Amino acid sequence: MDMVDTMVTMNTMDMDIAASMDADMRADAGAATSASGMATGAEAGAGASGTVAGAGAGLARNGRPLPEKIRAELRRNWELYIFVLPAVASVLLFNYLPMYGVQIAFKNFVPSKGIAGSEWVGLKWFARFFNSYQWLGLIRNSVALSFYTLIFSFPLPIVFALLVNQFRSQRARKAIQTISYAPHFISTVVVVGIVSLFLSPSTGLYGFAARALGAQPINPLGESSMFRAIYVASDVWQHMGWQSIIYVATLSTVSAELLDAARVDGASPMQRIWHVELPALRPTMTILLILSFGSLMSVGFEKAYLLQNPQNLATSEIMATYIYKVGLGGTPQYSYSAAIGLINSVVNVVLLLLFNAASRRFGETSLF
Repeated sequence: MDMVDTMVTMNTMDMDIAASMDADMRADAGAATSASGMATGAEAGAGASGTVAGAGAGLARNGRPLPEKIRAELRRNWELYIFVLPAVASVLLFNYLPMYGVQIAFKNFVPSKGIAGSEWVGLKWFARFFNSYQWLGLIRNSVALSFYTLIFSFPLPIVFALLVNQFRSQRARKAIQTISYAPHFISTVVVVGIVSLFLSPSTGLYGFAARALGAQPINPLGESSMFRAIYVASDVWQHMGWQSIIYVATLSTVSAELLDAARVDGASPMQRIWHVELPALRPTMTILLILSFGSLMSVGFEKAYLLQNPQNLATSEIMATYIYKVGLGGTPQYSYSAAIGLINSVVNVVLLLLFNAASRRFGETSLF
């Protein structure tokens, strides 16, 4: 029994020693792992710090403060900025600065009190306009005149540019372009005088031609139904050549090799126009059409006012002429005319945004 007890005791001691050694080994391994983790963490932290420091140093080396960048840009391209400065100043002075006065559309503006001192009346003038019997007729006349002008004045310069581009003789092309540009430089007053003389039933060419054909001439300028046709025809005659310049310039960029290849393949002139030249014009046409819709309500005031008379007032009275009469004629109503002008501008902006969005959605070209 004593030997058995002794052996059991020795085995127990051996097990205790083994357990103690195992625990020590585990502790040492844990300490080593912890030390290794701390070392790894320290190295990672040092690496991250080094990366951040390196990035900061990179920014310090490669990046410069914004004011310094601006100064460097101005020093490098100062001639270009001086060149564009008058245009920027003109836009700021005549387009943005006057926006301060738009607030008189919401005030009862009195010149002696100034803009800031005038009484605030809210939407009073807008309500007055839409409650008047004239607002619907004014908008209808403005939209109709602008729409008719757009229908004829937009495609005709494109057709004219395509026809001019078919001439092989540079001399003939330049002569035609010069003749077509000339009316653009005639003032609106002179154009209206020419139209009035031409359409005079007594002394004009129209009167002589009508009597020669055995008809009794009427006064076209006194007929409200003929006002829009006269306005659009004179506008096309005056500006068609000038508006075709950008299309002629675009056609000059079409590759001659492409046109020659189409000609070798047997394409007719109409096929070359349809498949080569018109696709080249499409982006320019889209941009100009968007801009035209943006000024749909801003039909030319001068010509409409000069061609206007009591006989054709039913169709010749548009927003622009009405604003002029209300704002400056008789007893000036500054706030009322400013409200009507603001309505006109808002409609133009809405039309511009809508057509630009449609062009961006269904086409490949848009303003923004």
